[in-house]
Amino acid sequence: MKLEMRNIFKSFGSNEVLKDVSISINEGEICALIGENGAGKSTLMNILGGVLKMDSGLIYLDDKEVEFNKPADSLDAGIAFIHQELNLINDLPIYENMFLGREIKTKRGRLDLEKMIKETEKIFEKINVDLNPKTMVRDLDTSYKQIVEICKAIMMNASIIIMDEPTTSLTEPEIERVFNMMRTLKEHGVGIIFISHKLNEVMEICERYMVLRDGKLVAEGEVSQVNTDDLARFMVGYDVRTEQFSRDKSLGDEILRVENLTHPDAFRDISFSVKKGEILGVTGLLGDGRSELFRSIFGAEKFSSGRIYLDGKKINTYSTTQALKEGLGYLPGNRKENGIIKDMNIFENASVVTWPKYAKYGVIDKQKHKEMFGEQIKSLRIKLEKVTDSINSLSGGNQQKVVLAKWLSSNPKVLILDNPTQGVDVGAKEDIYDIILELAEENIAIIILSSEAQEIIRLCDRAIVMYHGKIQGEVSGENMNEHDIMRYATGGELRISQEEGMEHA
Repeated sequence: MKLEMRNIFKSFGSNEVLKDVSISINEGEICALIGENGAGKSTLMNILGGVLKMDSGLIYLDDKEVEFNKPADSLDAGIAFIHQELNLINDLPIYENMFLGREIKTKRGRLDLEKMIKETEKIFEKINVDLNPKTMVRDLDTSYKQIVEICKAIMMNASIIIMDEPTTSLTEPEIERVFNMMRTLKEHGVGIIFISHKLNEVMEICERYMVLRDGKLVAEGEVSQVNTDDLARFMVGYDVRTEQFSRDKSLGDEILRVENLTHPDAFRDISFSVKKGEILGVTGLLGDGRSELFRSIFGAEKFSSGRIYLDGKKINTYSTTQALKEGLGYLPGNRKENGIIKDMNIFENASVVTWPKYAKYGVIDKQKHKEMFGEQIKSLRIKLEKVTDSINSLSGGNQQKVVLAKWLSSNPKVLILDNPTQGVDVGAKEDIYDIILELAEENIAIIILSSEAQEIIRLCDRAIVMYHGKIQGEVSGENMNEHDIMRYATGGELRISQEEGMEHA
């Protein structure tokens, strides 16, 4: 099935979101739709999915004009939208999720479980999925949940599938599993619109690209004719830096030292230190224990033995509240689950950490918080309409800046950032990098946990690489390269010992 959207316009009040956008996708084609947050991607796809009505324009399927007034119209026409937040029920088995809202029943009105299981097995066999339909969804990893959503779409005879940021929360093996599934769908003639901020993934899986910027289609073409730098430039309108940041490093005294920290399940015998104004990277592969390590340092998990020193003084971070008082800040990895509070507005999200700090006789000093947040809006370049708007009204990059503002308001001595640019577009990523560098210049010690070697190389003064819960090696200077990082991350031999690494720190 061939899809065309021609001359699409859409406004919300005086805000023109889509301005004369025309795109197309062919049968059996994987096409990337990319752009910064706020470029109009979601609005365009919500029009295609029947969620929103366009102000003007036309939609054609196989050269026949169609109109979608509700999501069911789009789905009936063979278009499925797999959202970033998956619509599966964890407490039901796969086959019941596959038929949710379309249950097969016997003549007596009871659920025909056997037939639903068989129909699910047929779909799995058709597209080479090795899953038991009776498995509970809660027992699946995120990639298999994505695959179940895709199978649901195929079961409903989808000829075109929209995939919105499908790999944001996936590990490398899980991403490859989803990509293999996409290649299988392509072989079956299914067209896929792939929305992603990960330009290296666009280069790997897509044949064509379409770029939106400020509500306009600004570039399109064959992926084979461009590179990631070209795509980034199309998205933001200028050349995006890819080289390692260089800065005058005049590091201060040691601020944080960890000695022989051990967790019964996640990590063991961890020792490292970081200085004031230093940017320390911590990287590795899935299961390396780094997130558990720093949650333990911040008091969100318990460790079994070891010592933590701040400013030369031994501290006990039995809780996050205690860690906060000591001068630690922690931006969690999963923004949507652990970073923002969806039922609160922007201002409340930005100030929640310091409510007790600036309270008078138990009453929150809102004026003090508003003054502080007003300064942070400027310094962090947060784009918003009103501070009382829902946090959900912001783009991913601006949500991340609000979470950053929340922790900066506590004036941390050490700021731990777990995947600080996950799920944000290339422009917002550059903003966040600049902010991190500025914070380091203010003598705050920054610790960045990231699986992206390029991010570690660009930002950090040095990095420790973990493997199966241990520090496997340290890289800096000429050794800060993807080859050495990956060698350590996969269990390669140490280049320097931990003791030497401590002295180097």
